[in-house]
Amino acid sequence: MATKKQDPNARIADNKKAAFNYFFEEKFEAGMVLEGWEVKALREGKVQLTDGYVVIRDGEMFVIGCQINPLKSASTHVNPDAVRTKKLLLHKEQIKRLMGKVEQKGYTLVPLNLHWKNGRVKCEIALAKGKAEHDKRDTIKEREGKREVERAMKSRHR
Repeated sequence: MATKKQDPNARIADNKKAAFNYFFEEKFEAGMVLEGWEVKALREGKVQLTDGYVVIRDGEMFVIGCQINPLKSASTHVNPDAVRTKKLLLHKEQIKRLMGKVEQKGYTLVPLNLHWKNGRVKCEIALAKGKAEHDKRDTIKEREGKREVERAMKSRHR
């Protein structure tokens, strides 16, 4: 039986809502502190990032609201918590710089995606500024315009 070979740098989950709600200033790649059952659940794709956000407490970064659903076959001696706060790993200088930026008005830290890198789970986070309602409407118009152009091109090639 042939085993399915996964791309070692494959994406696990994306936060598609983030691009709609925020403008991204800078992006960072952070490691994640996970438990064994969480890694197994990530391999199965049982994760949701849409409600997640990043906070800085006592010079450490944490992702809150990232939901990793346990597998049905989870061990009996482990008590899985799907919405456990997970620690992010970044260099101290980066964290200090981000703390200064987040304290500015309107900036926040948002998880963009989870992906594998050399067998480890990485979380891409962004320093983001919230979009106003009219910016969101512009994003919707732009997306619909692209769809119409693609439809026209597709029908023209037939």
